[in-house]
Amino acid sequence: MKLLSGMALASVSGAALACATMAAAQDAAPPAPPSPALGDSFVTAQRRVERLQTVPMAVTALPAATLETLGVTSTLGVADYVPNMIGSNSVGLTSANTYTLRGLGNGDTFATFNPAVGTFIDDIPLARQTANNFSFFDLDRIEVLRGPQGTLLGRNTTGGAINVILAKPSDTLGGYLEAGYGAYGKVEARASIDLPVSKLLSVKLSGYYQRDGGYARDTTTGQRSNGEGASGLRASVRFELTDQLSWNTSLSYLRDTGANLLNFTCDPNHPTKCDGRFTSTGLLKNYDIAHPSPFVALGVTGRKANFGLGNTVDTLIYASNLAWQGDGYRLSLITGLVDTKQKSAIDLADGRTPLPGVAVPVPPARGLAVGYDSLTDASYSQVSQEAKLDGTLFDGRLDYVTGVAYVSEDNRTDFADIVNLGGAGPGTPLVLADRTARTHTDAVAGYAQVDVHATSALRVTGGIRYTDERQTFGIADNRAGGSFGLPGTIPSSQHSKLWTPRVAVDYQLPGVLLFAGASRGYRSGGWNARATNPAALLPFGPERAWSYEAGAKSEFFDHRLRANLTAFWLDAQNTPTTAAQLIGGLPTFTTQNAAGLRNRGVELELTARPTPRVNLFANFGYQHARYRVGSGASSLRAQQLACLGELAAKRVPLATDANAATDCAAGIIDANGNIARPVRSPDFTASAGASYDYPIPAAGIVVQPSVNVVYSSSFETGAANDTLFTGTVTGANGTVYPANPFGGGVITGSRTSAYAVVNAALALKTDDNNWTLSLECRNCFDKAYAQSEVFDYTYLNAPRTWLVRAKRVF
Repeated sequence: MKLLSGMALASVSGAALACATMAAAQDAAPPAPPSPALGDSFVTAQRRVERLQTVPMAVTALPAATLETLGVTSTLGVADYVPNMIGSNSVGLTSANTYTLRGLGNGDTFATFNPAVGTFIDDIPLARQTANNFSFFDLDRIEVLRGPQGTLLGRNTTGGAINVILAKPSDTLGGYLEAGYGAYGKVEARASIDLPVSKLLSVKLSGYYQRDGGYARDTTTGQRSNGEGASGLRASVRFELTDQLSWNTSLSYLRDTGANLLNFTCDPNHPTKCDGRFTSTGLLKNYDIAHPSPFVALGVTGRKANFGLGNTVDTLIYASNLAWQGDGYRLSLITGLVDTKQKSAIDLADGRTPLPGVAVPVPPARGLAVGYDSLTDASYSQVSQEAKLDGTLFDGRLDYVTGVAYVSEDNRTDFADIVNLGGAGPGTPLVLADRTARTHTDAVAGYAQVDVHATSALRVTGGIRYTDERQTFGIADNRAGGSFGLPGTIPSSQHSKLWTPRVAVDYQLPGVLLFAGASRGYRSGGWNARATNPAALLPFGPERAWSYEAGAKSEFFDHRLRANLTAFWLDAQNTPTTAAQLIGGLPTFTTQNAAGLRNRGVELELTARPTPRVNLFANFGYQHARYRVGSGASSLRAQQLACLGELAAKRVPLATDANAATDCAAGIIDANGNIARPVRSPDFTASAGASYDYPIPAAGIVVQPSVNVVYSSSFETGAANDTLFTGTVTGANGTVYPANPFGGGVITGSRTSAYAVVNAALALKTDDNNWTLSLECRNCFDKAYAQSEVFDYTYLNAPRTWLVRAKRVF
């Protein structure tokens, strides 16, 4: 792998430098005057190329040029500009993103939990969330499909899908070189070159590298953490074998070494010092003879016992699309191979004990190597194969897409959980569990969709997919004589057969497309594999969701204003929820199909070009997402009644002593005994921005200032909405606790207050667009807000960053 990486990087660098030299010696073509009209956006949301404005569904399209202006360089940043979507790094991992769209999402990366928002790269599904936050290089566009996509994309798309479309090799010699330097010592480089070898063969070589020292300072060890460490190489080949037969194939290698560790705006070791981001764990990044691993002495098994603080994920992706273009049809054979390796050691408690509660809402810094540590040594392997046929019949009166697809996964996760029970000195570390889980999935599907043009303006769409999916799960104790395993009373396999249809109708008026439709999606079930008690390794079933949409896509003023409006009603059943809580003072994870989810809302996307050099956009989302408890949720109703009884007896949620109300602030029952709000589902989201191209003809440059604002109303990040507030509470035995779970000022936990983040950039471009120099800042006013929560510890967004970037296109 190292040899492959070195050869590819050398090829990219050398070829790009040679081409840059040749290009500089040539006369630049005069720049074309800017067009006053908005350009057409083309998408493949329905598995064929169409204009965005003719697709009868809610789609956000972000071309590479738009993302560059916004300063978005990874998939995580895309969520900021999609209505009713929240994106964040998963707890502990910058390589993994948690997406929540229209109230549906999943924050766990374990192989038995599946995303509600699927990620696809050139039609290849990424089944695991562990490596879905990759930096962009050679990007053509990103499409975010809102709502269930079960018909054409299949499993694990109840909330929607993110389609990443990479640029294909060009038949023209060219490319780019890019370098940047920024906050926290960040160094960034990207390069790409297109090499047209012959009329039959074109090659594209690309690579990127980024690294920084990390924005969080550990005042216990002196380490820095939460840095961006990412690199990637890609080789793509396009064969035009005949006029009808083509083959696009690529091989990509991605590495991410970043970690999203628990950090604070004030130093836990010096609470009055609040001039940055701080951590205080005593867990080291590297061990040696003088500083041995704390896990080996505890009896933790395998390679993971020597892992240092951090996360490393290596991913290899092979994609192939062999296509035959006939008269009015296209047959595509799409093959994907994804292999991911993960090594991580994350301290979820920042070297502290106990975990936060009403008795100790802010545990003092202790700098322990073991607070609550999670170790993972995992491999994920996926094979996918699809045969897709699309085309047109009856003189264009009927369009169709049909195909068969197969996905197979083999996943192995060697993982351990270690908690510190407290006490003097290093405390009392306890290995809760050390086990290896294996999962296997086979899913076979067939699908078809037809669009009938009843008249020149009226189109009717119908489609359906059938999926047959089998999953198996096994788990075994890693320690000699250990008894951790799957009890015989818990099934080790699940078999699901599902139909996911779609219907839609649209009518084209001058400049306006009216549409309405209904679609169904599903998310695979799984097992509560995070449990540290074998009896809690319970299965949960697949989630099913119906979505009903109606909207209008319109363009006005000679295509200078584009307005897309969608109203939706979403009804999901068996929505899986994962909650982290303390039971008997020990951390525990539970996942269950506790309820359904119902959501309704409106989404508006505006794009305008009032003059040829001014670009404006504004996106707005409103939703009302709530869990829906049906008559079948007897256990949830029983828990709710038990919680109300505990509150009446003056027992206290988030306490760990005899006063504890254990049925409150647990699962999806909040501290007041109500059904909790769904996580990361704010009522309002919005983003707006502007850019202006100011030409200076005498200097041959264009100055482009740009600014955008991202806003979200308040939301919850923990399933039980468990938050510790200022103000005391008194228990049944008269104990007065220094914090309460009911209301007041937020100390720590699930609650995220409303926030607004400002991003800005100033770019200087040559008028032929061959050179660009830019100064960018993200989160320019250093706004801190909660993105995730585990055991009432709040995980914050990244602080303010800046970057100076230079780019040469040739």
